[in-house]
Amino acid sequence: MNVQTKPQAASRAAMVQKVRGPRTGIEAWLVEDYAVPLVAFDFAFRGGSAQDSVEKSGAVAMMAALLDEGAGPLNADAFHRAMDDKAVEISFSSDRDHLQGRAKTLTRHLDAAVELLRLAVCEPRFDVDAIERVRAQMIAGLKRESQDPDALAGKAWREVAFPNHPYGMAGRGTLDSVPTITRDDLIALRLAQMARDGLKIAVVGAVDAARLAGILDEVFAELPEKGALKAIPHVEMANAGVRKVVDVDVPQSTIRFSLPGIDRHDPDYWPAVVLNHILGGGSFSARLFKEVREKRGLAYSVHSQLAVFDHAALFSGGTSTKNERAAESLAVIEEEIAKILETGPTDEELVKARKYLMGSYALQFDTSTKIAGNLAHLQCVGHPVEFLDRRNDYIAAVTMEDLRRVAKRLFEGKKLLVAAAGRPTGM
Repeated sequence: MNVQTKPQAASRAAMVQKVRGPRTGIEAWLVEDYAVPLVAFDFAFRGGSAQDSVEKSGAVAMMAALLDEGAGPLNADAFHRAMDDKAVEISFSSDRDHLQGRAKTLTRHLDAAVELLRLAVCEPRFDVDAIERVRAQMIAGLKRESQDPDALAGKAWREVAFPNHPYGMAGRGTLDSVPTITRDDLIALRLAQMARDGLKIAVVGAVDAARLAGILDEVFAELPEKGALKAIPHVEMANAGVRKVVDVDVPQSTIRFSLPGIDRHDPDYWPAVVLNHILGGGSFSARLFKEVREKRGLAYSVHSQLAVFDHAALFSGGTSTKNERAAESLAVIEEEIAKILETGPTDEELVKARKYLMGSYALQFDTSTKIAGNLAHLQCVGHPVEFLDRRNDYIAAVTMEDLRRVAKRLFEGKKLLVAAAGRPTGM
């Protein structure tokens, strides 16, 4: 793959300013935009649910859900009233590798939003009544998932793909673990994860660099300088070729499949993105969609994707189909993988995939919230700001030779790990 950077009409990277808090040195990527009087914040701390212990899985998810449920002098009701009074939005979430926060406010309420955000980040209360309310919500969700084929297939796949690794645990916990999580557990996790050394921030909207520099110190200065994260080992998906079925008395089977993937910093990653788009990531244009849905009517939807975590990379996908046609659906998926390995994509498929992937990139930057989210994500995965201008060059440089090489790397001599929930016949 020969990447040649071309001059672009409008450089996205040139719009990004790197701003530092004068006291803390905390850095944020800023895009000033005064078209609408809004400011959007997106930030993330390294950590996420991979930091949960086996016995306390779901603790990070619970902590994230509680950060805006009362902080400083404000209990949960008072905190939400304060947000509502100023039309401020603040929320937190977690995934495998990060604890994330988001905020959005009108410029005229920026001072109030900054103070509320500071309280949520630095002074969460973890009140007992709030903990029990969130715990009850999590348990109710887990009970629903215990009867949901999609959740059950995901659980089975995760446990087989990553045995004895944090990625194999339930990020939202289990019916056994969630009741055991204590207030002390939540406090300890917050101190370990919410530290300045693992913090990435993006801000978009009607605020200048000087004001933002002060905000960074206002909101985050009270956090510990360094966190205390446990080391997470790198892992490759296990048990390729295994088929795991969870018996559920439903008329359809939900199927998950996967193979080891390619890391986003690997030179073969962008050819893999294009290949996956042709195979199963391009929705209506993808081979899997055409063969599984359009030609045979086996399923309403089918997809594949490249999933990259901080410590693992996957090629994965899924579908849902009638129990009696599950084996046929899976056979068609495997046949299409074999075809793309044997003969490669067509020239027309390569041209269309490049055109779509390059043209749709702009849709990731059509709102302040999306821009902030993308800028924070780039920092979390270790891309420089120049990636904003180079990304489409990586796509444009992909050749047919690249696709054939990557197809061999992903698929040659390998069998899918498959997990299904339902009563699939013939699997």
